[in-house]
Formats: sequence, C-alpha cells, structure tokens
Amino acid sequence: MPGPAPGVVLVNLGTPDEPTTGAVRRYLREFLSDPRVVELPRIVWLPLLYLLVLPLRAPKSAAKYQKIWTSDGSPLRVYTERQAQILKGSLGERLRALVPVVAAMRYGKPSIAEALAALQEKGCDRVLVIPMYPQYAGSATGSVEDALGRALRKWKPAPELRVVKDFHAHRAYAKAIAKNINDYWFKHGRPEKLVLSFHGIPKRSVERGDPYQAQCLASAKLIAEELGWNDARTLTTFQSRFGAAEWLQPYTMETMRALGKQGVGRVDVACPGFAADCLETLEEIAIENRQAFLDAGGKEFHYIPTTNDTPAWMTALAIIAMERLEGWSPIPRPKPEP
Repeated sequence: MPGPAPGVVLVNLGTPDEPTTGAVRRYLREFLSDPRVVELPRIVWLPLLYLLVLPLRAPKSAAKYQKIWTSDGSPLRVYTERQAQILKGSLGERLRALVPVVAAMRYGKPSIAEALAALQEKGCDRVLVIPMYPQYAGSATGSVEDALGRALRKWKPAPELRVVKDFHAHRAYAKAIAKNINDYWFKHGRPEKLVLSFHGIPKRSVERGDPYQAQCLASAKLIAEELGWNDARTLTTFQSRFGAAEWLQPYTMETMRALGKQGVGRVDVACPGFAADCLETLEEIAIENRQAFLDAGGKEFHYIPTTNDTPAWMTALAIIAMERLEGWSPIPRPKPEP
C-alpha cells in the first residue's frame, strides 16, 4: 500500500444513472428523502413522497433528462469526473507531488462513501473535501457534511478531514466566472441584460439563519464588478423552485417573462452557483427559460456556460484546493501566482 498522503474529493449534487423513469425515481427517492432537502416532518412528507410526488415527478423528470443526456452519459457526472482528472494533473504539476483526486455524488453514484474508500485504498490519511457549491446552504453543503460523518464512521482510524465550506467570495472564483462570460461576449457580442441565476432555497431556510442568499448576492456583486457590469444591466435571480412554499425571489422564470414583456431584445443568463452543467442549467435555463423569454416577446436568449472543465474554472479550483492543502506534508508550500 502507498505511504500516507492527502487526497481530494470533489462532491457534486448527483444524477440518475440513466434517463429512464425507474432510474430517475431511484435518484429522486434518495434526494427528496434527505431531511436537509425537505424539512417537513417525516411522518407527513414520506407518504406524500411515495404516493404522490415520485409517481408524478419521475416520468416528467426522465423526459427532461432525455433532452440533455449525452453519448457519454449525464453531463453533470461527465464534467465532475473531468474536473477531478484535470485537478489531479494540475495539483501534481503545481505542487510536484501526487495528490489523488476523486469525484463523488451526494445522491447517486459514485457515492461519497465509495469515493472515500477509493482514497483509503490509496493510503490517504488526510482528506480535503470540496463540495462543488460556491455558496453554502444547509440543504447542499450541510448535507454533504452529514454524509461524510456517516461514511467516516467505518474508517478506523478516521482521516484528518478538511471541508471547504464555501468559496463564494474567493477572487479566483469570481474572476473565472467573469472571464468565461467575457470570452463568450467576445465571440457573440453583449446583451442588453445579464441575468445571474442561482439555485433557490425556501425563504424560511434563510429566515432560520442559512447564509445562502447573502452569499449568492455577494458572489453576483463580485462577478459583476469583475465584468464592469455592477449596475442595472445585471440582475440576480433564483431558479428551481419546488413545492408550494415561498422560495428566494426574484424567480428566474418570472424575470424572463417580465424582460420579454418589457421589450428587452437580448438577455444572457449565467449560473454561477453550478459547478457543472446539469438538468437545471441545460434544460431549465437553456430550454424552458429561453422559451418563456421568447414567448413573452423577447428576441434573443443566450445561456452562457461558465464552469465545466474550462481553463479559467479549473485554475480557480486548483487555487482553492492548494490553499486548503497547504501544511499537509509531504506537499510543499505552493509558490505565489506570478
């Protein structure tokens, strides 16, 4: 077995194994059974989930997944695995040391437990976990921490653990998003409005102390400043509402309809809260919200991918990882960026 070494786990939300009703149902069952995701009493929620939500939602979600599925599989899984491979190479080059990097999904496969087992087999006694959520939410990063705790109970002795809580205000993150937007604009021109759409959460979660909304607004401000667009041309919205409760507003879909009715000719949308393209970006934004904008009278809609395996995003991820790996021998102290 190799000698002791640190390892890195990149954790994204998750994806079904295939775009079928059965696979999507299994995925949604795990996702929506998490008390971090749906905070209703279990005795109320679980019967609703099994008797009403899953039978209705699984076929509809499967149809949506079929629209975005690639020959390589789910875009979210494909990009997260590419990110792990690229980060491994980048850290090896920058730090001159082999640092194993594995991908994991909070829901679905490969699981967090499977990723940790892979690092254990490589002899890693220190583990850096990077939840791929720039902004902290209890339903996202908090749920990853829950899963880590359960998975590490069987690891004896337990490794030293570091978890990146968030990187919403990290300059490397903001610069990477802004660079990818600027690169897109260089090729396709600029819009009248730029919408930065973040995943929503229930409003009551923020009222109970979740920092997510404040962090999203802070990220949007940093990105707009990097672009030189920190003015009325840039709007911040929230998408992916689920259920009847009030979620963070303004809602992305309602904003698209309003912009179309106002006669805005071109709107560009970027999703800085997503580390990889997925159903919420490729189907909800690039298809559903596009259609809503056009149907309301808008003329031109552009979805701008800002993460995935782009060089700017991967550079930012490497910087964030190096900062958190610092001090874990045998990794040398990283040299400052020129």
